[in-house]
Amino acid sequence: MTRIAYVNGAYLPEDQAKVSIFDRGYVFADGVYEVAAVLDGRLVDSARHQWRLENSLRALNIPMPLPWPEIEAMERELVRQNNIDQGMVYFQVTRGVADREFWYEPDMPPTLTAFTQAKQLDPSPMAQRGVCVVTCPDLRWARRDIKSIALLGQVMAKQIAHEADAFEALMVEDGLITEGSSASAFIINHDNQLIVRPGQGTDILPGLTRMAMLDLAKENGIEIVERPFSVAEFYAAKEAFLTAATIFVMPIVRGDGRQIGEGKPGEITLKLRQLFIDMARATST
Repeated sequence: MTRIAYVNGAYLPEDQAKVSIFDRGYVFADGVYEVAAVLDGRLVDSARHQWRLENSLRALNIPMPLPWPEIEAMERELVRQNNIDQGMVYFQVTRGVADREFWYEPDMPPTLTAFTQAKQLDPSPMAQRGVCVVTCPDLRWARRDIKSIALLGQVMAKQIAHEADAFEALMVEDGLITEGSSASAFIINHDNQLIVRPGQGTDILPGLTRMAMLDLAKENGIEIVERPFSVAEFYAAKEAFLTAATIFVMPIVRGDGRQIGEGKPGEITLKLRQLFIDMARATST
C-alpha cells in the first residue's frame, strides 16, 4: 500500500508530497515538529502535544497553521488512511515559503506537513531485554526547550550511538547528562529515588512522556529528585531508563560498555513502563 502523507490541506501519495525548495524549513530549519504515538489506532497524550507545539511556535513567532482540533483531525485521518494500529504521526510546521533572507515577514502563511510510520510499540522486545547507550558531548544550541527541526547535533549523537551498536546517545555537558539525543534520561539510585534533570528551563526539551511518567511515579509513591546527575552517577545507578513518545519507558542495561545495575531491566523501571502503557491505552483518543 502506498503511504499517504499530508501537505498543506492535501492528502497525497508519498511520492507526490512535496514542498518548495524556498520553504524556510528547508533553507534555515526554521520550524518545529511533534511526534505523536499511535496505540491501538488512537493518539497518545494529544493534549500535551498541543501544549508543546503552541509553546514552540510562540517562541519562534510562527502562527498556528490550523486550529488544534483540525490538526488532530488531520492526524487521525492519516492514521486511518495508512491503517496504523501502532506507530507514530510526525508533523512539522515551518515558517513558510519566501526568498532567502534571514529576516521574515510576520504574516507569512506557515507550511504544515505530516506522515505516519508503523512501529511495534507494545509489546517491545527491546524493553524486555533493555538497551545499551553511549555518552557523547552535547553540541546543541541553547534553546533546547523548543522542539526545533534543526537536529544536526542530535543526528551527530545518533550516529555515534549507531556506530557503537548502541540504541541511544546520552549527551553530556560539564560532566552532567542533559538528555538523550531523542529521549529524556533518568536514573534510580540505591535509595530507590528517581533522579531526573529539572525540565523547567531551556537546557532540555520538556518531554511529554517524561511529564506523564513523572505524574505516574508520584501517584505511585516513588520519590522524585529533580536535579542534574553526572556520568559517574549514571554508571553507579541501580536502574536507568529513557522516555520518549515511541519508546514509552525503555530500560537501560549498559552504558559505555559498563553494566548498569544488575544488567537487566529493573523492577521500578518495568513498573513505570506498564503504568505508562496502561494510562496511554486508557486515555488515548
